[in-house]
Amino acid sequence: MIITRLKMMLGTAMLVLASQHALAADPIRFALCMDMTKSYPFITVPYVQGVRDYAALINSKGGIENHPVEIIIVEHGNEPQRGIECYERMKDQAITVDFLSTPVAKGVLPRAMKDGKVMIQAIAGRGDAVDGEVFEWVFPLGATYWGQAANIISHFKKQSGGSLKGKKIAFLHLDHPFSYEPLPVLQELQKREGFDLQLFPYPPPGSDQSSAWSQIRRVQPDLIVHWGFSQMNVVAAKEATRNGIPMDKIVTVSFLNDVDINNIGPGAAKGIRRSTIVASGTDQALVQEIGRELYDKGKGAGDRKLLSDVYYANGLGVYAPVFEAARLAIRNDKAPLTAEKMRRGLTSLRNYNANGLIPPLTVTAKDHGGSGKTRIEMWDGAKWVPQSEWFSDYDDLVWATVKTSSSEFVKSGK
Repeated sequence: MIITRLKMMLGTAMLVLASQHALAADPIRFALCMDMTKSYPFITVPYVQGVRDYAALINSKGGIENHPVEIIIVEHGNEPQRGIECYERMKDQAITVDFLSTPVAKGVLPRAMKDGKVMIQAIAGRGDAVDGEVFEWVFPLGATYWGQAANIISHFKKQSGGSLKGKKIAFLHLDHPFSYEPLPVLQELQKREGFDLQLFPYPPPGSDQSSAWSQIRRVQPDLIVHWGFSQMNVVAAKEATRNGIPMDKIVTVSFLNDVDINNIGPGAAKGIRRSTIVASGTDQALVQEIGRELYDKGKGAGDRKLLSDVYYANGLGVYAPVFEAARLAIRNDKAPLTAEKMRRGLTSLRNYNANGLIPPLTVTAKDHGGSGKTRIEMWDGAKWVPQSEWFSDYDDLVWATVKTSSSEFVKSGK
């Protein structure tokens, strides 16, 4: 049975999960400083639910090496100053901190680096933080946007018989720094592979894409890579239909979920593809176990419908290796768990895949991403169907881009 206790901290709710098991060892605390109410609840709510459920599952089995897991949730509203306040309060209470916001993560990162505190920076934040030689305390634990872009192009090349010469690729994107990040990789691949890359930006908040799609209709590209999220995906799909462009020409970055599909219409969305860093769906072994052990017993952390969502799976996919790293740290270095021991635990992960939920993850002192692998999935009208195995490609280019960016951080601190 899960005990949930609510505290108030910095004017925000702090939710702590612990097991009812009378475990003698001290709890291990993980802080999730999140935007649960303002800009990103579409992802943070299912993400946090996944983390809470996995913590509850682990606690029901006796915790991590007999230490109960506590998840502390604090609201930052996507405001860097509030994120910094959360970090300062949590840095001596929790073994890791996680922000799921690029501006907040960038604001906190220098402090975590200086203090020697482990920062989980999955999905959002600095792409170059996979460079463990520079960002010793920061762990993205997954493919960068650069890696996702490279893998999308690689998959299209395979679909095209091994050559992209003469192909037209449209890069449809929000006119925002988030969507410009993959451009250096796409532009270099344009030179290497000989395809024609054309950019089609649309203004924030992404609800008006009509001009971009009118231009895309005239160009008639062979592939449309869409870099947006949430409602932007819905607008894009509906504009594609309005302009007579088939869904199977569109591949999105990883931010396309079941809510978006339902808003597009499951039938209308048939054929659309996405890049993903985690397997989703209720057929996943870990999700099935959570369903049996928690939701069937009325102990789930939220709406059962979210168990099939990719953002829920992201919560599981990030914290499965984090919790495994804590286990390795205690097993190898003994309790009490410190930031240095946790860092060593993370860099001890070898081919860890959370029972098939994530691509095999090997984290080293040099590589804090762990693999760079993604896969392409297609919506078949009822479910997501893998179109590839877990893979990475153009690793030389991706890591050259990482090193260029991280060296700038070393020089300027930005």
